[in-house]
This record gives sequence, C-alpha cells and structure tokens, in this order.
Amino acid sequence: MTRLKILKSALLVSCAVFPGVAFAQETLQTIEVVGISPVPGGEIDIQKVPSNVETMSASDLDPTKTPTLLDGMFQSLPGVSLGDQSGNQYQRSLDYRGFIASPVPGTPQGIAVYQNGTRINEAFGDVVNWDLIPEMAIARMTMMPNNPLFGLNATGGALSIEMKNGFTYHGTEAQLFGGSFGKISSGAQAGYEKDNVSAYVAADTTYDPGWRDFSSSSQIRRMYVDWGARGDNTEFHVSFTGADNKLGGVVATPVEMLNRRWSSVYTWPQNTHLQLAFLQANAKWSPTDTFSVQANTYFRAYRAFHFDGNGSDAQPCDDGINLCIGDGVTPLNVNGPTPNFLPANTAIGEIDRNQTHSNSFGGSVQATETAQLFGHDNHFVVGTSVDHGDTNFQTSSELATIDQNFFVNGTGVFIDQPAADLSPVNLAANNTYVGVYATNTFDVTSQLSLTAGGRFNYAQINLQDLTGTNPLLNSNNNFQRFNPVIGLTYRITPNLTAYAGYSEANRAPTPLELGCSDPSHPCQIDNFLIADPPLKQVVSHTIEGGVRGEVSGGAAAAEPMPTKAPAKTIENGWRLRWGLSLFRTENTDDIISIASAVVPNFGYFQNAGTTLRQGVEAKVNLNWDRWTAYANYTFVDATYQTFLTLSSPNNPMASVNPVLGSVIHVLPGDYIPGIPAQRVKLGGQYAVTDAWTIGGDVNYVGSQYLIHDDSNLNPKVPAYWVVNMHASYQITKNVQLFGLVQNLFNQHYYSAGTFFNAAGFNNSTLGGPNLLTFNDPRTFLPGMPLAVYAGIKATF
Repeated sequence: MTRLKILKSALLVSCAVFPGVAFAQETLQTIEVVGISPVPGGEIDIQKVPSNVETMSASDLDPTKTPTLLDGMFQSLPGVSLGDQSGNQYQRSLDYRGFIASPVPGTPQGIAVYQNGTRINEAFGDVVNWDLIPEMAIARMTMMPNNPLFGLNATGGALSIEMKNGFTYHGTEAQLFGGSFGKISSGAQAGYEKDNVSAYVAADTTYDPGWRDFSSSSQIRRMYVDWGARGDNTEFHVSFTGADNKLGGVVATPVEMLNRRWSSVYTWPQNTHLQLAFLQANAKWSPTDTFSVQANTYFRAYRAFHFDGNGSDAQPCDDGINLCIGDGVTPLNVNGPTPNFLPANTAIGEIDRNQTHSNSFGGSVQATETAQLFGHDNHFVVGTSVDHGDTNFQTSSELATIDQNFFVNGTGVFIDQPAADLSPVNLAANNTYVGVYATNTFDVTSQLSLTAGGRFNYAQINLQDLTGTNPLLNSNNNFQRFNPVIGLTYRITPNLTAYAGYSEANRAPTPLELGCSDPSHPCQIDNFLIADPPLKQVVSHTIEGGVRGEVSGGAAAAEPMPTKAPAKTIENGWRLRWGLSLFRTENTDDIISIASAVVPNFGYFQNAGTTLRQGVEAKVNLNWDRWTAYANYTFVDATYQTFLTLSSPNNPMASVNPVLGSVIHVLPGDYIPGIPAQRVKLGGQYAVTDAWTIGGDVNYVGSQYLIHDDSNLNPKVPAYWVVNMHASYQITKNVQLFGLVQNLFNQHYYSAGTFFNAAGFNNSTLGGPNLLTFNDPRTFLPGMPLAVYAGIKATF
C-alpha cells in the first residue's frame, strides 16, 4: 500500500504583511494505491477499485502485537477466520468469505496467493504453506476479492504479498521473545542503500514444543535476501527465500478424551518436514511518466515429507495364522502371506508416509499505461504468465501397533495390497499453466470510473504412474476458460465512494483431486492416488457492491491513517474510516472431499454441483489522539444449492444404504460444514505515555457444522470468543520491551470437528490406565489455552 500526499492548497500568509487576514489552512488528501494485477507495478487509486480490497502493512505483523503471520491476518482482515486440521498453529487454514487457503493437501483451495508477483500455491495440490513465508520480511499485503486477473484459484479472492528491500527498509532490527510451553523465537533484519544499489536480509527461527500431550516440537528456520539496483528509468531485484521447517502436529481428539483432559491426544505422532529454495528476479522499466513494463521470473524447489500415525484396517486373518487387511481373507501383502507375529489382542495401526518433490519455474511480463484517453484519466494493464511444475509424489504404509497412550509404533512390515486400495505409490505430475490478462479503468467523469477486463486461463495437468503397476493412472487433462470482470466506482463526495462489480474465476482440479475421484476406489487423502474418472473445473460467479468512506478533523487531516493501530499518535485530531460490502459468489461444479464408507480413514473427491457463499462485511477504524480502535463484522452464508447423496461414515445421523453404506442426503440450502457464519473482531490500543503502549482485541467466531455433516443433522461446533492483550515499553530510543497474552480468560473452545469410529480401539482395549470407552463419535481440534510471551526488540 502506497500513500501519496497531494497538496490541495498551500497558501501561507504573513500576519506582519497582511494584518487581520486569517491563515488559509493547508489540507492534504491521502491517495492510497493498491495493485490490481499479479505483478507489482500496475497500482491504482483504491477508490477506483470496484471491490472491498483490504490492505495490511508491516506494522500489522509487528511481533509486539501478534505472534504469527496467520494471527496478524486474522486480526487485520475483516473477512478472515482461521481453521485447524493439523493441530499446529503454523499450519492453520485461512478462511476468507468461506474460501480456503490451506497447507493441508486435499483441502479445496479457493484463494490465489502471490509473493512479489509469483504465485506460491504449490504445484501439487495448490496448497499454501504459510510457515514458509518469512513474515519479518513482509512489507505489505493486499487481499483482493472479485478479480480474475490473479488466475487459477482466485475463485474466492487473491492475496498479494510484497516483500521488503533495501530501498524500502533502512536500518537494523533484532528481536527475541519466548514464554508459555517453552516457545522461544528470534529474528533479525537489515536494509542498506547506497547510491543506486540496495541490499536487504531477514532471518528468523522459532522453537515451539507445543502444548498438547506428546506433541512433537516445531522448528521454524527461514530467511529472505534481496539485492536491488535502479537507475533513472529502471529497477531490478534478485531475491531468495529459504526455509527448513519441522512441524509437529496432533490432529482431532475424541470429545470424551478432551472432556477428561484438554491437552489429550489420539493416535500420534504426526510430523511434517518442509523445505524451500525460492529464487526470484523482478525488473521494471519506465521509459515515460505514463508507460512502464514489469517482468519477473522464478525457480521454486519445494520438498515435503509427512509422517502420520493412524488406525488401520489391518487384522488377523480368519485362518489364525497370517495378517489380512480389509477383511479376514485379503492378505496384507499382494506378494504373499504375512505371518501374524503380533501378540493376541494387539491394537493394530499403521504409519502412513508421503513425500512430495516439486520443482516449479516460470515468469510474467506486464505493461501499464496511464496516459489520458479522449481527455479522461485512464489506467490500462496487460500481461501474460507461464508457470510449469514437475512433481514426484511417493507414499508407503507401515504396519504398526498402538499402545495405551495411543502412540503408533512401526513394526518394519509394509502394506502392499491394491485390492484394499493400500499400496505404495510413485507418481509423476506435470502442470503447465498459461494466462493472458488485461484490465482498463476509465474515468467517465471526475467521479465515475468504469473498470473492464478479463483473463484467459489454460491448464494442462499430466499424471504418470512410475511403479508400472497401475497404467490406468496415466492421464492428460486440459482445462481452459476466459473469465471477465466489470465494475463501477462513484465518488459521491470526496470522502465517500460507492462501488459495484461482477466477475468470474476458475480453478482447475489439482493432480491430487484428479487422482482420487472414484468412490469405488477411495484414497487416504494426503496420501494415495489411483486411476479415476475426470473432474470438471470449478467456476465462480461473483457479484459485489458496497460503500467506503473517511471523515477526519483537527490535526488528523494531515496524518495518513494506516490499516490498523499505528505506534504514532495523532495529537488533537481524529480520523474515522469505514466500509460496508455485500457479496455473493456462486460456484458451479464445486469440488468437495468425501469420506469413504468402504475403507476407514479413506476418501475421494467429486464435483458437488452448485454452492453459494454470500454475506456482508462491515468495518470501522478510528484514530483519535492517543487512541486507536477498530471493529469488524463479517457474515458468511455458505450453502449447497444442489441435491446430493454423500457418504458419511461414523456420522450418527447417517442412514444405511445397502449399496453405498452410511449416507446422508443434502438438500439445497444446507450449510457447508467447517465455515463459521459469524465473525466479530474488536480491538484497540492506547499510548499511556510516549514510551508505554497497551492494547487488546476480542475475537468472536460463530458456530459451524462438523466436517462431513453436510446434511446439518448433528449439533454444531460451538461458537467461541477469545481475548488477547499486548503491551510495549520503549526503554531507550533503540530498545523496546513487549509482552503478549493469548486467550486471556483461558477459554476452552474447538476450532473444528468431525467424526471417528467410536467402536474402534480405546484405552480399555489397550489396557490403558484410564479405561476409557468411547460412546460419542465426535472428535475436535481444541484451541490453545492461556499463553503468555515476553520479548525484547532493538532497532538501529
């Protein structure tokens, strides 16, 4: 976000020369510009954007206010809530208007995410790994709904992240903080500029043992480096993002265990190891004041290793001698019988492993022209992009035993039985995405602006089985579509703007979804792929309209107000910014994941007809003297619009079909599970003195249906609220102490829920000390309890 201060009048009159004549007040109009296209350089006045675009600055991610990138986005972006499927705070999912950007493979991804103009949804699964983004190096973020120029996955919106460089950040900063549960984090950044050359570097590391019983620790190690040079008409940057993160997770736990002990776990461990080497080059050429060309290119090497302890369908064979899977006659291994070496009454599990190796490369070229057209202001952007990814995906399952603490311990025997849909996989996936886009904003009058444009997307996704045992998996898939956008903005007054727009966007099925869409051959989602019928691409149709405005008084008129509370106070003045938006997005051929009724813990993907997400966003931001405050409200009505019959095993309200097993019947108007309808955020900050600042926020998230309760017949995941506090004290000009309190009132809440097989193993059958027998099939992700952190930050 860039702000330009434009002097509307600057008349200084000397009383000595003109006695009795009052001074004419100098007023400033703040123009905020935002990027409307993937590559930075095509920015436009935010008042001419026909959607509810939201921005964040580096101050919104300050560790003195918020502990992680996702927490900062949750606080600063009105339409955002956070979901949790992995039990790790660094791997939570971001929900914006009911669309998801998640690091969990198998989650339908509805948000396109860009870093310095490069799409960072991973090549395999379109996942977004938030932990790989060095948050200390982020300069600004823009959430842009209703804009197809950002290409695939922008069905719900696009998030553009601009990183710092030596031209935009000067000085040195170091920080260290830690606290509850043994968490400790440190980081440093430095920016340097001399003549026409700049350099910037940032690095951070975090060690977090986690708060759940037996949870594995998480280790975050990231760095970002940028070297830049510029001349009179050119600017060039080379940057590198590196990360090596080990993430421990504990997934959903039966509600009866959580009622006994909030930190309890069910089947563990779950570990993920992510590595990234991401090289980018960006260039800009501006031969005239109105014309510029922007370009980028990149190479991204991504590695993911996942280790997951689970229950299993393995069991002793009916012959009493060997081990089987799925039933009492299907051998554990297709190559021959496996003798049953396990003690009697052993609880059998499995360790599922997978690894993803992706190398991606590509680039974009974009041109921007801002010369007047027919005597009217005009803003034209045209561009093209090419992205290619090569992925190797491998999986295996190891037979395991489960002890009284639900620890899953491998035996060294691996499962290989295609008849039970459980065999090693070695898959090659190649993606090629091509996009061509253009948009034009024409000022019909000084108040009315018309935006029109669109993007053509072409996606080619090829799958090849490298084991030689499943040639039907080999496939070539092509998807293409042109997505238009049109909108109007009207400045009712200089401080009040109305807008309305319509757009379409699409996302192609991922290799994971294409490889797992046959209900008769389900997959362990996040693990296994087989030959399947093709899926259709998802197409969204969005209508949005709203108003935004700003009023101010006193000295505030000369101080631009950031997105949220700034550290600097506005003496003897105030500024109020507000907005109200209505949106409606209809997805045709939406893709959802469905649990298998045949194989436990397995599932598949299918097109689910039409879904609808509609709602309201409202926000108010206030700066007044030493006070800053904000209030945001979002309502999201996310429903199915098609009659569906879906498999839902372990759902107590499901009916039994003799062919399909446990099924539920979804009616038009039923709510999509896992999407809270109500989201309320309140916060403020007060500068007690010039050195001492205190602040807090209250976050309310409404109730939601359990995952796989698509017919809405079970009790919801309850609504919850959480209070957080923060404070800082400037000891000297260069040294600051700060503290954070998360979940001040130690609320017990669930962030998500689903179902499990309550008739399976439990503490009683395992000989555990608590002798717990399960009767309730609901399982939940518990929220983190009270946590307190303190730290120190030094700037030079």
